[in-house]
Amino acid sequence: MSAMTRVCRLLSRWALRGAALGLVALVVCVQWQVLGRYLLNDTPTWTEPVALLIVLYITALAVAVGVRDAGHLGLESLIGLLPARLQRGFEALIHALVALFGGLMAAGGWEWMVLKWNEPKPMLGVPDGLDYLPLVLGGGLIVLFCIEHLIALWRGQTIEPAGV
Repeated sequence: MSAMTRVCRLLSRWALRGAALGLVALVVCVQWQVLGRYLLNDTPTWTEPVALLIVLYITALAVAVGVRDAGHLGLESLIGLLPARLQRGFEALIHALVALFGGLMAAGGWEWMVLKWNEPKPMLGVPDGLDYLPLVLGGGLIVLFCIEHLIALWRGQTIEPAGV
């Protein structure tokens, strides 16, 4: 196993754990809002924006893990119909296009994050740019994982899912 594969596997595991932890935090946050609204008759104002922020992080991390574990839409059925000599080229093209998407996602997220960083998020007091940080993280991981897939494809290897 190459050093890059070990690093990507570790990053993928941490991203998956982060998304799972975020899911637990999301459930707790929403339950606190329900408890506050219906039992305490005092709706906490911070729970909804925190829940929305958590959803952004869960989604970005889970999508990146899905790219590494080849869970993304990859047109496998179309590739399977092609002659064997064309299949590797199209697989490489798909990984390159997904990497391009991840790069654009990270670049756009970075731009918006920098623009919004000095604006406070209403009711939370944290930078509004935190909404765009998941795009940077997820996009960067997508690019890295696609590069890993391209190297493995070039070497004739497969990428084992990281698991938990």
